[in-house]
Amino acid sequence: MITVDDVSKSYGTAQGTGSVRALNGVSFHVDAGEVIGLLGPNGAGKTTMIKILTGYLQPDSGQVTVDGLDVLTHALEVQRRIGYLPENAPLYPEMSVQSYLLMIAALRQIPVDQRLPLLTQAVRATALDEHLARPIGELSKGYRQRVGLAQTILHRPRLLILDEPTAGLDPTQIVHVRHLIREWAQHSTVLLSTHILSEVEATCDRVIILMNGEVKADAGLSSLSTTAGYVLVLEGQDPLPAVLPALKKLHGVRSVTIDPGVQECAYHVQGQDGLDLRPQLYQLARDQGWPLRELRRDTRTLEMVFNELATSADHAPDPVRVAPDEGGEQ
Repeated sequence: MITVDDVSKSYGTAQGTGSVRALNGVSFHVDAGEVIGLLGPNGAGKTTMIKILTGYLQPDSGQVTVDGLDVLTHALEVQRRIGYLPENAPLYPEMSVQSYLLMIAALRQIPVDQRLPLLTQAVRATALDEHLARPIGELSKGYRQRVGLAQTILHRPRLLILDEPTAGLDPTQIVHVRHLIREWAQHSTVLLSTHILSEVEATCDRVIILMNGEVKADAGLSSLSTTAGYVLVLEGQDPLPAVLPALKKLHGVRSVTIDPGVQECAYHVQGQDGLDLRPQLYQLARDQGWPLRELRRDTRTLEMVFNELATSADHAPDPVRVAPDEGGEQ
């Protein structure tokens, strides 16, 4: 559905001394039906990437295709296939919800005989049934966001690009939007850009993390969370003298650290990549008669992965600056 191949984009500086490279050789691929989280700190290049995908900006170099169509040479055809919700949805406060959605249907050139059925589907999906006649300006922030979501899905796009879709929603509404995203993924590809990592963990299959204009991670959530570490928890506050040397002797064990607790003691075992140590650890505990309370693989949350990448990015060189005749907007 999406192919981004070696895309770079630079912006001119206010001082006119050169350009700041917002994207630097970005490449990734998104299959149809995937739900992808696009993550990164402020200034990482997420918004620039979204604007290029939607045809709002042209890259300085590289190629982007959506549903097999080049976004530069087939901009209108690409935009017909996309439903885009920016962080601040472009709404008209003086219009009623119904009038606004009908206007969007006309702008989308939806055939007249299909407008009412599609509008009904979008309204029901976003729970706006009781607010169709109300002016948008009288709605709460959460309901205005729902109107933005409704216009995004109105034409049943093949690709949904959502920028902070749960901004301003209460917890109940957030759960509703999560459910909607999973439903939409049955017939659409979804690219979700957000700062709320829990949203990504709840809805996405895979994440792409941008740092300083480059892809620093592109993997499934399960792959990112999996580590080569294991946690062996034994009953008792004090470490047993024989445990540490016995664990270190196991095949594939690289290191062992101890984390004493009030009622139990945790041993953190770091193993070799690709080797599951749990069968060996369980058998060892059983043979030695250790008071085993818990044995599990040590995992990382998305927040931990993100912070690790952000920390390493903080020590990276400053964003690339190029001379005025080497880059800039086209």
